[in-house]
Amino acid sequence: MGDAKETAALEARGAGPGASPLRLVRIAIAFYGALLAVAIAWRLSQDGAWPWRAAEAAPAWPLPLRIAAGLAFGAALLIASRIWTQRSAAGRALARELAALVAGVSTAQALALAALSGLAEEAFFRGALQPRVGWLAASALFGLAHFHPRRELRTWSLSAGIAGLGFGALFAASGDLLAPVLAHALLNAVNLRWLGSERSFRARELPR
Repeated sequence: MGDAKETAALEARGAGPGASPLRLVRIAIAFYGALLAVAIAWRLSQDGAWPWRAAEAAPAWPLPLRIAAGLAFGAALLIASRIWTQRSAAGRALARELAALVAGVSTAQALALAALSGLAEEAFFRGALQPRVGWLAASALFGLAHFHPRRELRTWSLSAGIAGLGFGALFAASGDLLAPVLAHALLNAVNLRWLGSERSFRARELPR
């Protein structure tokens, strides 16, 4: 399901089920702000570079290509997440759990959460961690960071790891964080709004 995931992460870190969307946004600002600061400090201390750039010396792709690649990959992940939700029991169970956590999230709140999580997580896992441990290890750690012990949420870690492989490949190939941040934020924003909207989604409408 990708990425209404960050709200489940907030619940696991103390927001608690039933926390108001506004409270979730406030917690997200604090948590992801700290994660972004760690990513910047780590990369500067290790390489003397900002985490926006890949470690390779090759120049970044042209700006229109980076934007197009990020949006295209984000759209592909959205399509895959919808298919998985509709055609698998595990996907439906995960959607039901995430929908309960993000109920009532507005469009503005979904955009804020998506922007915060997309930028901070990509800066940390791709911009700071990937140059140190490599693509596969950074993607695996990204998946493990989204592990949740509840049975219905365990597949969240696997889906995050798979998405992380794509984000990491985009980072290395395109030369900077723009494409993976756009893909990550698009996936989160649309899924958050879909799962959180009372009009467009009801967890009970998904067959068990």
